This record gives sequence, structure tokens and C-alpha cells, in this order.
Amino acid sequence: MSQTQIHPSAVVSPKAKLGEGVIIGAFCTVDEFVTLGDGCELLSHVSITGRTTIGQNNRFFPFSSIGAEPQDLKFHDEASEVVIGDNNTFREYTTVHRGTEGGGMLTKIGDNNLFQTYTHVAHDCQIGNDIVLACSAILAGHVEVHDGAIVGAMSAVHQFCRIGKNVMLGATCTVLKDMPPFTIGGGGYTMSLSGLNSVGLKRKGFSNDDIRALKQVYKIVFMGSGKLSDRLIEAEKLNLNNAHADELLTFVQDSERGVMMHSRKEKGA
Repeated sequence: MSQTQIHPSAVVSPKAKLGEGVIIGAFCTVDEFVTLGDGCELLSHVSITGRTTIGQNNRFFPFSSIGAEPQDLKFHDEASEVVIGDNNTFREYTTVHRGTEGGGMLTKIGDNNLFQTYTHVAHDCQIGNDIVLACSAILAGHVEVHDGAIVGAMSAVHQFCRIGKNVMLGATCTVLKDMPPFTIGGGGYTMSLSGLNSVGLKRKGFSNDDIRALKQVYKIVFMGSGKLSDRLIEAEKLNLNNAHADELLTFVQDSERGVMMHSRKEKGA
């Protein structure tokens, strides 16, 4: 591991904890409660502040801002945190805000994620692994994004919503309810589900049997008629013995905001 390099114009608190091989470029600021793991790189004009703990091999492009105060009027300078895992990329003008007392005091980001330009992760968000937030995608407070999801450019996710595992969310969408795992959504402000993310699932190694089971559940739960509770019971009676189908049903059952449904204009899943 190479030695840590700090540009002469950078302002780095002597109390900050820096791992081996950290590179801090021109005009960056790193405050006293920050921990940067081995191999992290701040290209230039990056601000990392607050109680922010960052793992290994993360890259921060110019004008990204990590760990700043949340945009929450209830925030009163409580000692909340941002915790970031390994191998993430934060492109230009990305913002990540620390947690609040009302949300568990923690904004958390996992591993191997890409945050494209102008993306925003608000207070108390919980972000998994292998996720892409495309340009100008924004997450309000308390949002969960599960592993493998893709959030399209200029999309906005309402506070307390969940984006399920391996979701493909189109551009310019407004998410007001939970987005079930393994699905595709689109349609802008009046967005709805448009089917399974079958291509994405195949790329991730899902078998034909897995996808077939998910399609059976999808058609009953998201395209059927009658009460949602009755549709869930009907889907459970299929006894598919498939872990992914069970995960999809559990996600819907656990939803507090309600879940997105299939567009009535679409045919098939």
C-alpha cells in the first residue's frame, strides 16, 4: 500500500483518521470526526464532515459533499453519523447527509455502489450493495434501497419508501409507494410497475424456474383484482417453494406505505 498523499491546498484536521494509501487532492476538506479507510481517493474540492466513517477504496469526485447536516428542521446538532462501506464511487456534486434522532441517528451505505452526478442521499437512508443511482436521482429521508437496484436519472423517491432488491426504476419517476423487488417501474409522475426485471435477473444468475415462479406471483399480486390481502393469500396457496417468490411476498406483506401496482395499460409481466 502506498503512502498517504495530501495536497498542500487541502485542509485536513489532525484529528481525522486516515488509512494507508489515502489520496486527498486540491482544495478538499476533511474534518476532525472523519475516518477514511485504506486506498480512498478525494480528487479535488471534496468536503467530508461530521461523524463520518468511510471504508476502503472509495472515490470521491469534485464537489461531492459527504456527512453534512441534514435538511431536516427537526435536526438539532445531535451526534448522528454517516457510515460508508467499501469500493463506492461518488461522482461530481453528490451529497450524502448524516442521520437524525428521529431516524436512528445513522445514514448507511454499503459496498460497490455508484452515485452518479448530482445524486442526493438524505438523512437516515439505508443503502445496500451493488446499487446505481443515475444522474440527479434523489432520495428523501428514511428511504431504503436494497441490493442490486438501479434508480433512473432524475427520479425522486418519497421519504420512508423502499426500493426492493434488483429493481430497475426508469428515468424521471416519482416514487410514492414501495417498489417491490425484482420489478421494473416507469411512467414519470404517474409511475407504475411494468413487469419483472427479467433481463436483469438473468444477468444476475436467476434460473428460469426462479423467474417463472416470480412471474406467477407477480400476475396474481400486482395484476389481479380484488383486495390485496386476498391476492396475497391466493399467491401463497401456489406453494412454489421458491425463496425469491417468498421474498417478494414478504416485502409486500411488510409494506407500510403500500406498494406500486401494475399499469392496467400493460399486458403481461
